[in-house]
Amino acid sequence: MRTRIKICGITRRQDAAVAVREGADAVGLVFYPRSPRAVSPQQAAELVRTLPPFISVVGLFVNAQPYEIERVLAATRIDLLQFHGDETAEACSVFNKPYIKAIRMRERIDLYQERIRYRDAAALLLDTYRKGVPGGTGDAFDWDRIPSDIAESIILAGGLTPDNVERAIRTVRPYAVDVSGGVEREKGIKDEAMIAEFIRGVERADNQSD
Repeated sequence: MRTRIKICGITRRQDAAVAVREGADAVGLVFYPRSPRAVSPQQAAELVRTLPPFISVVGLFVNAQPYEIERVLAATRIDLLQFHGDETAEACSVFNKPYIKAIRMRERIDLYQERIRYRDAAALLLDTYRKGVPGGTGDAFDWDRIPSDIAESIILAGGLTPDNVERAIRTVRPYAVDVSGGVEREKGIKDEAMIAEFIRGVERADNQSD
């Protein structure tokens, strides 16, 4: 099965266009004001209008109030919600949208229990844990911590780059990979060549499994 690709933290139309052209399946828009990659609902609407059909738009939130999420949903097309904070399963499920729940890989975390806890989630996204940082650490975690029997329902994130994504996919065999800082030349500004090489790495890993 082909590994799906999400390029997250898009802030510019030209970066979205490169991601789409190179073969990304989804783009991620960050609605967390403290992030250097944050966009406003109005900026998001302008970006989304430039996207072709069949590209999924993912809206990322961190402990947002329901009215903040509703404001974004009213302003632009969001196909999938991504929750990166301490949201309960009930809080994630009230917007009539499919959602992804990010799980930061603390010590002794039980992914089987997290799957039960967020049973309504479209997938769990696994990210590196750093105290006080909800995501975007730029660091990878130990991929061997992911049980092989649930890998196909996992989105792998956390410190992925063009240099390690091929090895990550061969190790985990996730449903999808998610990258943000690993394809940037500065925070919020993507690098065209790095996006292209990242996606070529995904394709090489997939071809080796055929």
